[in-house]
Amino acid sequence: MPDFDVVATSGPWLHRADGSWIFDGSSGLLCTNVGQSSARVFTRIEQQFPKYSFGGAAVVRPHIQLELMDRLCDAVGRPDDSVALVTCGTLGVEVAVSLARTIVRVRGGKQRGDILTSDLSYHGMSALTLALAGNHARRPRPADTMGLSPAFSAPYPPTHPHDDGQVCTAACAEELAKVIDARGAGHVAAVLLEPVNGTTGGAYVPPAGYLRRVAEICRERDVLVIHDEVLTGLWRTGTPLASQHWEGCEPDIVILSKGLGAGYTPVAAVMVSPEIAPLIRHDDADPLPAMGTMAAHPLMAAACLGVLDELEAIDHQAFRARGERLGASLRSLTKLPGVREVRGLGHLYGVELAPGLLWALLRQTEQRGVFFYPFTGAGEPRSEGLVVAPPLISTDEDLEFLTAALREAVTALN
Repeated sequence: MPDFDVVATSGPWLHRADGSWIFDGSSGLLCTNVGQSSARVFTRIEQQFPKYSFGGAAVVRPHIQLELMDRLCDAVGRPDDSVALVTCGTLGVEVAVSLARTIVRVRGGKQRGDILTSDLSYHGMSALTLALAGNHARRPRPADTMGLSPAFSAPYPPTHPHDDGQVCTAACAEELAKVIDARGAGHVAAVLLEPVNGTTGGAYVPPAGYLRRVAEICRERDVLVIHDEVLTGLWRTGTPLASQHWEGCEPDIVILSKGLGAGYTPVAAVMVSPEIAPLIRHDDADPLPAMGTMAAHPLMAAACLGVLDELEAIDHQAFRARGERLGASLRSLTKLPGVREVRGLGHLYGVELAPGLLWALLRQTEQRGVFFYPFTGAGEPRSEGLVVAPPLISTDEDLEFLTAALREAVTALN
């Protein structure tokens, strides 16, 4: 992996100590959505800093946190949601799981709070989320999984091949229905999934109608749908939420993180639909999950408001067009030896490579002034490749530089 000293930043560019610049082709760890050194983010923090840097909600009225919640709900088109602010994506998933279990038990008298995930999922780094999810490289030892594991196959070739050679379709969701029915719907609290696959498989996009069918299956069985949009939320795929590429698949609970903090602050938001949020405070509800000392920190909220300021300043029509051009340029790489497939949406793509090329290619791209994030661990034999996810404020010239450098790097390996 690259190892270099950075002395300054400008948007999507990192200035190294040796005087060279490198383009951040994967938004750091898929988080610096609005680039670095944002004047809008700095201004928000600067305005809040002299007021107070910490204030417990029981002591200080949380004006800035409430402003963030309102702005966030409007930004993603869920204006009536209730929001919990926490400190990272992993904790956001844990809180979402706790809230889902409480809601279904109050609403329908569920006997057990099973959470179903797919075998190509990733939902964080805690003992619980690692045990639930299906990332091969990060699965705990069998003795440490607490008896948990993924419950169904994701609708993508690495883990859900078809004997007749056909591709996955919306009908693959029927596997989930069978799993819920086999366990008994009274035992299942929620299905937790990434609407667009992140870095485990490398930006797989679900078949048309798949997410809608998942939502239908869950509604029919009084099971909640949780969308983990830690990576994909806030315009990464070209829409405020990745699920908004398709109709009829609105989740009950959404988790946001990376694009909200944008590398300026650790943060996550758990958004709960208005139809079920009142059940959280029902007399029979379990205690609310602990949010943590630093949750809803005022400086964190200020930074997030600056990120939303940046996102709202983007010309979204031009932004979507740039994403389409980026996708077309990347897909043209499949004509080159060693590039197996390019997939994705918006400003999120996976470039799958022939085995054995990944680390050499990353060295080649670094030499040409671009950094990328690798993905490994999908299917058997495991696929590998790199994630192309530039900051959303990248210009046409920036993206042309990125794709040219990647093309030259792939060509140099052949």
